[in-house]
Amino acid sequence: MKYKIIIAVSGIALVHACTPNANPSQSFEAVQATFGSSVPVEPPFDYSSTAPGYITKDVAGGLDVEDELATLGRVLFYDTQLSLNNSIACASCHQQEAAFGDSESRSTGLDGGLTGRQSMRLVNIRFATSPTMFWDERAINLNDQVTQPIQDHVEMGFSGTQGQPTIDSLLDRLMEIDYYNELFEWAFDGSSTVTEAKIAEALEHFVLSIESFDSKYDQGFALNGGANGGFPNFTTSENQGKTIFTQAPQVNNQGVRIGGGAGCVSCHQAPEFSIAPNSQNNGVDHEAGNPAGFDTTNTKSPSLRDLVGLDGTPNTPMMHTGDFLELTTIIEHYNEVIPNVNNTTVDPRLQRGANAIQLELTTTERTALEDFLKTLTGQNVYTDARWSDPF
Repeated sequence: MKYKIIIAVSGIALVHACTPNANPSQSFEAVQATFGSSVPVEPPFDYSSTAPGYITKDVAGGLDVEDELATLGRVLFYDTQLSLNNSIACASCHQQEAAFGDSESRSTGLDGGLTGRQSMRLVNIRFATSPTMFWDERAINLNDQVTQPIQDHVEMGFSGTQGQPTIDSLLDRLMEIDYYNELFEWAFDGSSTVTEAKIAEALEHFVLSIESFDSKYDQGFALNGGANGGFPNFTTSENQGKTIFTQAPQVNNQGVRIGGGAGCVSCHQAPEFSIAPNSQNNGVDHEAGNPAGFDTTNTKSPSLRDLVGLDGTPNTPMMHTGDFLELTTIIEHYNEVIPNVNNTTVDPRLQRGANAIQLELTTTERTALEDFLKTLTGQNVYTDARWSDPF
């Protein structure tokens, strides 16, 4: 993943400049005055992927992001001036210390309104099979997704509805900011004009770069020479949890497990631990913030990598509802997905005919599964300056 030639944007392959700066005489006075050394440009941070060779899923097609675009995207990601009242940035809902998720069940928008669902963690979203975004997959890819919150009337406010201006007002605003004149000119071959497409491309490159592959699991994979068998750096419980996660359950005609594991890997595919394509809903079928509401459109989930932080507690409330605060609660949910006669689109991997699969995990097995999930957390993603707040 060392190429810097082409990246797919909205399904179209675009050729971009390979030189660090198309105009070597360009001034960066405003960038330096605003950010100092936190936003290096000559040279910029290196955003090349360091994903190990056994990571094969990649919605960016194996091509690396461009440093200049990712640098601009980082500034845009953290800038509250992208919201109507200068109070909300992308990073308000996607926080580095939470693996680029939100520690709240639902995120707060520019006027105190709450988002419709829990904000997904963005770490490792590149390393998946399907490029779709949002819990309901309504965005066809990341490029399509990144400007939607900016144009949401609750989140960032350039919606063009309910008395709010359109995104054109934001474009005019950014063109009046000196450091954006310099950064857009630098990233886009001498053109300082701000467009929605350019904002989307820069944000896309930055978010694609956010990755985490320095976990205990990755260390064990390297020591073991592959995924099969016990990892030498794992505890007995962690290796037991790995087996439970990986092995399919053996169930009887009533859907009760009589052997094998929990089969988590059939939906959360290792070693990326991204959600399997064409997944259906997981039985959490109520609306976020409204237990009486009904919502079965949630078929996407973030990677299980960095599900928990360095202290072993979840980085964010879990599921689209943000109702699940502990791993034990998650495991209990999958231990037996309670049937709902109105929910006809539960993923078939959670059922056997008319019966929900009843895993009946023992206390020891539940603990082991939780211990294994904690091995998927890295360290660098929480502190790396490339992804940090430049302001």
